[in-house]
Amino acid sequence: MNRKVVKNAVVFVGALLMASTSSYAADADDDKTFYFLGTVIYENLESLNLSDQEAKQVVSGLRDALAGKAEALDQAVYGPKLQAISQERMLAAAERELEAAAAERELEAAGEYVSGLAAEKGATQTDSGLVYLELQAGDGAQPAATSQVRAHYKGTLRDGTVFDSSYQRGEPLTIGLNQVIPCWTEGIAMMKEGGKAKLTCPSTIAYGQRGQGGIPPNAALTFEVELIEVLQ
Repeated sequence: MNRKVVKNAVVFVGALLMASTSSYAADADDDKTFYFLGTVIYENLESLNLSDQEAKQVVSGLRDALAGKAEALDQAVYGPKLQAISQERMLAAAERELEAAAAERELEAAGEYVSGLAAEKGATQTDSGLVYLELQAGDGAQPAATSQVRAHYKGTLRDGTVFDSSYQRGEPLTIGLNQVIPCWTEGIAMMKEGGKAKLTCPSTIAYGQRGQGGIPPNAALTFEVELIEVLQ
């Protein structure tokens, strides 16, 4: 929501309402009372998630009504339309709140998950938060962060759900390490050809707050990676 636009509109509404009252001299307390009225109006508008243009139309309608020149619109037509828009946007706002709460819970659970894996015997945690555990030592070339590699991998969520696997597709992935999430860039550059490793990635070096496909926002991910070949 563009809160600044809506708040500005509300302040203007309060000024219009004060201008329309009787001609007695308003004191400071009166000013605050009408300002409070503006905040109440804003609370009713907030759930509509008004755009800049919509907020301008709300102010325009109130200004015309106060001036006694409001356009005559059929309540039977526009009342239901307004109600439908309000219900739709309130539902969307509720869904966003649920998603935000779920993302916050995931962030907390992911932190505990990463900490648990960092405590595994043989695991190393880097400054970025990556947890690296060598499963099988390699004896070939070691890639740079810009190398192109061929690798097999399986990616899982913290509950063990597999969200991606080259093994299931029956074909290894060929890709540049500067074209992948930071966790892969860093983790695979720690490996050597023929090696296998488990990379556990905090969301900050994976898909972050946005998530991706079946990956929820703030999710920590674990990849089992087999580095087949460093191509260049």
